[in-house]
Order: sequence, then C-alpha cells, then structure tokens
Amino acid sequence: MGLYMDEIKIGSLNIAYKRKGKGAPIVLLHGALSDSRVWRRQLDDLSNEFTVVAWDAPGCGRSTDPPETFRLPDFADCLAEFIQEIGLDKPHILGLSFGSGLALELYRRHPNIPKSLILASAYAGWAGSLPPEVVEERLKMAFKQSELPPDHVVDKWIPTLFTKSVSSTVINENKEIMSEFHPVGMRVMSVAFAEADLRDVLPTIEVPTLLLYGEKDQRSPLNIASELHSRIPTSKLVIIPDVGHVANQEAPEIFNAEIRNFLRGIQK
Repeated sequence: MGLYMDEIKIGSLNIAYKRKGKGAPIVLLHGALSDSRVWRRQLDDLSNEFTVVAWDAPGCGRSTDPPETFRLPDFADCLAEFIQEIGLDKPHILGLSFGSGLALELYRRHPNIPKSLILASAYAGWAGSLPPEVVEERLKMAFKQSELPPDHVVDKWIPTLFTKSVSSTVINENKEIMSEFHPVGMRVMSVAFAEADLRDVLPTIEVPTLLLYGEKDQRSPLNIASELHSRIPTSKLVIIPDVGHVANQEAPEIFNAEIRNFLRGIQK
C-alpha cells in the first residue's frame, strides 16, 4: 500500500516502520492481527501537518518475531528505544486496541516520552477491562486460531471489528493485512494483553489524553470507554457514531479530524 518502509535494529529484533511528513511527531501503534498498513489513511492525511510514524510491532508485518516470553513491558521498552533511535522528541502516542494498552504501558515505564496519549478502542489491558471468563475465552481462541489457515481466522475476526455498513474496500484491505499475521506474534500479543491490568496507571496520567471509541464497538464497548474516562483525570472522551472497533479505517475523516483538533489544542 504504497509507502516505503524503513527498518531499524532494536536489540535482537528488526523493526520495520513507515515515516511521512514534517511537524510535531505522532507514533501510531496498531492492534493485534495487524501492522502499519492499517494506518494508511492517517499517514496520508495527517502528514501535511505532523511527522507520522507507524511501526510494525514485534511479531507483526515486516518486523521479526519476539521470543514467546515477550510481554507488554518488553513491547513498551522496545517502543521506547525505537522512539529514541529514530530521533523523535516528545511524540504524541496514538494506540488502537492492543496499541492503546501498549501506549499506557509506555507511559507507566517511560512517562517522560509521550507528550500526549490518544487511546482508540482502548482497554486497560484485557485483565484490566474484561471479566476473567472473557479473557480466558479470548486467549484460548487466539492460541487455537494461531494454528489455523489464515482465511479461517480472518473470517471469524472481520465481523467483530466493523459494522455491517463498512465498505467492501475496507473489508478487503483488512483481509489482506490480517491474512499475513504471524502465529508467534498472535500468541505473544494475546498472552501479553491477557495478563495486562493497567488500571493503576490511569489515575497517574498527567499528559493530555484523548479517548476515541466507535459507538458500536463489539470488542471494546462503551462501558470500558466510560471506565477509562472516569479514571484518567486528563482525559477527553469522543464517541464516533455508528462505527465499530477499527474506527480509524471505518470513519477515517472523523477520526483524523478529532486527532487534528485535539493536537492543535495542545500545540497552542
């Protein structure tokens, strides 16, 4: 999908990423069964005002697989080093789904890095936002699906990510991306998020924080949005009508406009 990818070595891992534009830096963190390609509409649109960087997390896209013992703190430390190595100073951190939990863990371990947080379709980790039986079911499903042919996995996930009104273009784009998932990456990210309870981080957040949720999100429903909003003292909650879990693709114009307005307010 167009944009040239750079690569950098972080410890033993090769991390692939895309970078576009000039201005205040924004780092984009994708969710599971995903990679930097899901941010195409943000890279294209926001780069006229910002330096937009989207990485392939370890175990995703063109980045190498981490060890199976990798957990959310390891992802966060890798991300912190990545940000430092590519020369970004006080970036805004935008995370979607798993990426939102990673953004929170980054803030816990490296609070001086983010200038702001944008948490889309966010959880305080699965353990921090979902009932134990739901966490267990999601984890079992992830391990089972990691051994299945990609088309079987994609067909199960797509209906949980979007509303029925989403365009076929978006569906086909995501099927292509998701069909290239790494089995190791899927297992590692699922265990990391299943173990993560980030509720203790929320009241400590002192940077401006935007919470962005789709009204019809099945995976991270609005009760989770309300919980995070009540616990993060610096947060603003925006709900995008008639949109599912992957709002940045289903309603990119609204999603991008909300980010722009939020960041312009910070820059003043």
